[in-house]
Amino acid sequence: MIQIENLHVTLPSRAGAVNILRGIDLQVSAGQKLGLIGPSGSGKSTLLMVLAGLEPPTSGRVDVAGRDYRQMSEDELARFRRQHVGIVFQSFHLVPTMTAMENVALPLELSGRGDGFEAAAELLEEVGLSHRLDHYPAQMSGGEQQRVAIARALAANPPVLFADEPTGNLDQSTGQAIMDLLMRLAEERNTTLVLITHDAELARRCDTVVTMRDGKIDTAA
Repeated sequence: MIQIENLHVTLPSRAGAVNILRGIDLQVSAGQKLGLIGPSGSGKSTLLMVLAGLEPPTSGRVDVAGRDYRQMSEDELARFRRQHVGIVFQSFHLVPTMTAMENVALPLELSGRGDGFEAAAELLEEVGLSHRLDHYPAQMSGGEQQRVAIARALAANPPVLFADEPTGNLDQSTGQAIMDLLMRLAEERNTTLVLITHDAELARRCDTVVTMRDGKIDTAA
């Protein structure tokens, strides 16, 4: 489902080029859950941004769901993400002026689906928020907002889901409930999950754990 070969990301700075990713090779099978851990500055979030098609690599191959990113324009990547990639962020990134149902329906509406609101209501019921359909993000707790974000990320039933510190802004018990939900939904849909976290215990819930350090893969287990 994901194949990376000799991936490099180098960014310019006044002090010279900064090597963020330095020759990453990685394969993730369909339906596999991968936990990606490492210290701050190791390149985890940059790797996720590249895998999601949100940041271009300097060199190397990135192949996701059978598509080579090198062969795709920005518009093609945007359309590809809409159908094939879901992303859950630490800070939720919900549209504050939209209700929970509108937030989840948004990617479906952009895809031209006529049943966006009906599908959104079903997804919100699945994540335990059928009583929050018409509530705005400011009216919901952090855990509820993250449930909306998960529903939105899964709205198009993408084959790949990226989660960047999805429990980072939540207390321990709420974070545990969110991880339980995320793992269950990924398992039920046979979704390939890439989880970025600082928490090694959370990462161990995945099938495979990869450690990054200084822009490289340090260990895999």
